[in-house]
This record gives sequence, structure tokens and C-alpha cells, in this order.
Amino acid sequence: MARCSSLMILLLLLMMLLFLLLIINIAAALGNADSITKKKTSHANKEDTEDENDEMQLEEILKRNHVTSESEEVGESATTQQGRPSPSEKENKDNDKKLQETNNGSKQILPDQQETVKSRQAQEMEELYKNGTKILKRSRDKNLRKDRGYKLLVKAADIGSTKAMERIAFALLFGDQLPQNVTAAKDLFEALAENGSHKAQTALGFMHATGIGVGFNQPKALVYYTFAALGGNFVAHMILGYRYLNGVNLPQNCEAALVHYRTAAKYVADNVALSGEILTEKVRLTERAENLSSNGEVMDLDLYQYYQFIAEKGDLQSQMYSEGNEIVHQNNETALMYFKMAAERGSPIGLTGLGLAYLYGKGVSVDYEEALKYFKKAADKGWVDAQFQLGVMHYAGLGVKRDYKMAVKYFHHASQAGHALALYNLAQMYGSGTGVVRSCLTAAELYKNVCERGQWTERFLSAYFAYKANYIDSAFLQYLFLAEQGYEMAQSNAAYILEYEQSALLSQIDCYHVALIYWNRAAAQGYSYARIKLGDYYYYGYGTNVDYETAAIHYRLAAEQQHSAQAMFNLAYMYEHGLGAEQDLHLAKDSYDLAAETSTDAYIPVFLALCKLGVINLIHSVQNANLSEVWKQASLDRLLWLHWDLFLIMILTLLLAVLMAYRHG
Repeated sequence: MARCSSLMILLLLLMMLLFLLLIINIAAALGNADSITKKKTSHANKEDTEDENDEMQLEEILKRNHVTSESEEVGESATTQQGRPSPSEKENKDNDKKLQETNNGSKQILPDQQETVKSRQAQEMEELYKNGTKILKRSRDKNLRKDRGYKLLVKAADIGSTKAMERIAFALLFGDQLPQNVTAAKDLFEALAENGSHKAQTALGFMHATGIGVGFNQPKALVYYTFAALGGNFVAHMILGYRYLNGVNLPQNCEAALVHYRTAAKYVADNVALSGEILTEKVRLTERAENLSSNGEVMDLDLYQYYQFIAEKGDLQSQMYSEGNEIVHQNNETALMYFKMAAERGSPIGLTGLGLAYLYGKGVSVDYEEALKYFKKAADKGWVDAQFQLGVMHYAGLGVKRDYKMAVKYFHHASQAGHALALYNLAQMYGSGTGVVRSCLTAAELYKNVCERGQWTERFLSAYFAYKANYIDSAFLQYLFLAEQGYEMAQSNAAYILEYEQSALLSQIDCYHVALIYWNRAAAQGYSYARIKLGDYYYYGYGTNVDYETAAIHYRLAAEQQHSAQAMFNLAYMYEHGLGAEQDLHLAKDSYDLAAETSTDAYIPVFLALCKLGVINLIHSVQNANLSEVWKQASLDRLLWLHWDLFLIMILTLLLAVLMAYRHG
């Protein structure tokens, strides 16, 4: 019995223990569930607050640089009118106090610790900036670029990244992924410029030169551009080069233009030599319908970003074996094998590859004669790179006797196809007078051509996408910025938007007057449509006074230099009516005929104009003729011999007989 009772007691204890364990597990489970829900809610709240914080950080950056929104400006003006200090002044005082306390506290930190903190901050800023920039360049999702890319830049700017603040300021100026705010951009640029930012100085020069966000102030613009160029900004070098070359608000000075263009062109040429050249598609708004593809689009945004990616990485295919990358290790023998296979099929790429292999000793020993042989074969097939390499070999005397004239010849052939490095080398030769007669103007024009292939050309597509999405102000400012750099197409596109589009920003500008300036600059660079537009502006008095003589000059220049049928037709009309020149119907007819010969599209307008001209000529002849003298000179005795009256009687008799026969029949 004792054993049974003890067993019963043990069983009861075990059951009680199991019951306690069950209660503990249930309580723990309930506690975990509660904590999970709390975590979820806290995580959701954290995401909401994080989004709000990200949106607020941009405002904090702007406030820190004395940039206020419109509502704050209204509030400030209201408080100052009542004689009370504005909230921004209090905030500035509080910020100054905090900054003093921080500086006093930092004095107590050891120098080594300060350097460590600074290096960590610098690394964090650089990482945030790189990640944000990477998202902006490569992401297909617009919302992701806006929500994540710029949020990272805002965080980097909040820490103190100058590059991030520059990027945000340009985004505010151009309305690129951020709401356009020219005033906020100006204030941010001014704060950055005080700290020596050459990009901000360039932007401020642009704003003062064009009157965007500030008043027109060309001297101040030149000061900003000069300081930016001294700080190493290549866009500022381009702008100054263009201004000195064409005498835009500066005395024309080819040598000064040459110095500025050479500096920017060297940077572009170095980048092209390192990673290859990716040409950006440019769309001329005046001929937009002709530039559209079969799908009605110029270029898809994804394809544009792909080109950007390739431009950053370089030509992956050519680097695969000859230079190597993360995936494929460098293997000159394999590269040489593939080049030989291509060369055997007569491929100019393979022939050029073999020439480069022998020129630089990649997989084979250096052999200039072999390199020259392969380059000549590829050049005979019209391959531009081979022509360029032949120019290099003749210039340096590699495998051949040094011959600058032959180098100029091959560089010229390659430059005709737009080879950037050939253009650069040719510019150097004209600039120094090597192998050719020195020509400052030719060298500057060639350097300008090289500069216009720089990475800043990408803004053409950004501007076009904004225009296509009906963001007129954003497109206009981007084209205007490119126009300041001397791009003829950007000048004509900016003038086109000023003339034909409407927006809030354009309503504040004397559009015809500013458009006349940019049509004039585009015409000076050889664009015939712009030259005709200048004639139209002076003919109708758009942005200037009516001046028929100047209009006729512009039409004549477009007709003679660019062989424009429209200009010939307009000039013929002015000759016909004596506008801007003496009335001359013969010259008018010649100009009409020339317009019809130049363009088949002019056939119908010219035919109608000539019919009208013939009627007018006949009327003028009748009005100016003396009928009595004409009758005397037109003697019927001379025309129909002496018996003309008998002939007349016979004709009348025959007509009477025919009439009688017709009536009786």
C-alpha cells in the first residue's frame, strides 16, 4: 500500500509539473504575439516617420543655407511688418548657439579622435552619394529614382556632402525628379559658391547671364564663369571659349577662346581614350517629325540608361580579353585568336585589332611594320579607327618616316566621320602649326567640336524627355544651359520653345526678344532655318523693329550660303514687291525658278507665284503702253500684204456660208 501511495503522489506531482509548464508556454506565446504586433506597428510607424524625415531633411538643408519656401517668406514678411522677429531669425540664433556648443565640445575631443570621426563622416557621405547617384543613373523606375535616389542624396547633403548639395541644387533648378524651384536653387547655389563650389559658380553665372531667377547681369555672370573656370569647371571653360570665339558680351579673342576650349577638350579626349565614345542622340525640335522613329519615339528611357551604363563601363566587348574584367581574365592570346579569325573574314574590326596587338605588343612582340600593314587594310575598307591609328603612326614616326602631312591627311579622314581623338589631334596640329599653317580659328572650332562630345551632352536627352512629358519649363532651362555652352542645336531648340510654347516661366520673359538672340546665335553657326527665322523676325517686327532691308540680307545669306529654297522664295517675293530692295520682276522670276530647282516641295508655290507674276507683268505692260502708237506700228498692210481687205471679205463669206448651212441643216 505504501508503494501505491508513493506512486500516486509521484503521478500527481508530474501532472502538476506538466500543467505548470503548459501555463508557462501559453503565457510566453501570448507575450511573443503581443511583441510581434508591437514590432509590426512600430516598424510601420518607423517607415512613416522615416518617409516624413526624408521629406523634411531637404527643407532642413535649404533652411541651413538660408533657403525658404514661399509660405515661409510670406510669414516672415508678415511678422517683420508687425515689428516682431521672424521665426527664421530665432532658428538661426538657436542654430548658432548649438554650433558654438558643438565647437566647444569638439575642442575637448582629442585630435586623433576628430580625424577618425571626420574620416568616418567622409566615407559615409561618399557612400550615400555614390549609391544615390547609381540609383538615379541606372534605375528604370521613376518613383524609385525619386523616392530612394534623391533621399540618399538628401541624407548625404544633411551630413555635409557638397557634391550631393550640388546635385540637389541642379535638380531644383531644372526640375529633374524634384519639384522645380528656381529661387531655392539660387539660394542653395549662392551658399555653395561661398564655399568655393565651381559648379555652383557656373550655375550662378548661367542664371545672371540669362536672367533666370535674377536680373540680367552680364558682368556678374562673367565673374562667376571666370572663377568657376579657375576652379577647374570644364563647362565654364566651354562657355568662356564660346563667348571669346564669337564676341558674346566680350571682345572677340580667338587666342583666349583657344586656351579655354583646349582645356575642356583635353578632359574629353582623356575620357574617350579611357572608356570610348558614346554619342548622345540629339533631337532638333524644329524638325521633330522627321526625327521620330517608326514607333513615334526618339529613344526609350531604358535604352538611354543602358547607353549611360556602357559609357561608364567602356566597350565591354573589346575589353573582354584584351584588357580583362571581373568576369573574364585578361588573355592576350585569346584576344589575338579572335582578332585573327575576324581578319581572315576581311573584318575591319579584326584587322584593326591585329594592328593594335602588334602596335602595343599585346600577345605578340611589337612590330610596327605589321601594325601598319593591318591598319592600311582596315583603312582601305573605310574603318575610321584604322585611319586614326595610321595618323598616329605617321605623326610619331612608328614604322614609317615621320610625316606630319600624312598624319594630317589621316586625321582629317577620321575626323570627317566624327572621330573624337582625330579631331583633338588635328586641333593640336592647327593650334601649334605642326604640318599645317597655324590657324587659331580652325583649331578653336575643332576643339569646340571635341568639347561638345563630353558627358554633359547627356542633358540633351534629359531635356527632350522633359519636353515630351510637357514639362516645358524644365526642358527650356536645360536647353538654355546647353545653349550657353555653345551648342547650336540647343540654341535653336531654346528659341523654338520661346516662340511656340507657353508656361509659367516663359510668361515672365520677353519671348520674342530672347528668341531673336538665340536664333541669331544658331544662325551664326550655320543653321539655315535659324537664318530664315531672323529674316522673318525683321520682316514682321518680332522682338525688334520692322526692317525689310535686314530681312532681305538674312534671306539672301540663307539662299547663297545654305541654298535654302524657302529663303529663295522669300527673297523672290521681296523683289516682286520692292521690299528691302528695288522692285525687279526679272530677279523675282529668277529667284522663284531657283527655288523650284532646289526643292521639289517648292514646285506648286512657285507655279502659283509665277502665274501671279505673269498676270502682274501683263497688267503693267498694258498700263505702260501707248495704244495709238501700238496701232500705228502694227500696220495691217505689212502683216497681211497689200490686199488684206480681200482676205477679210473671203473669211467673212465663209463664216456666213457655214452659219446658213448650219441653220438649214
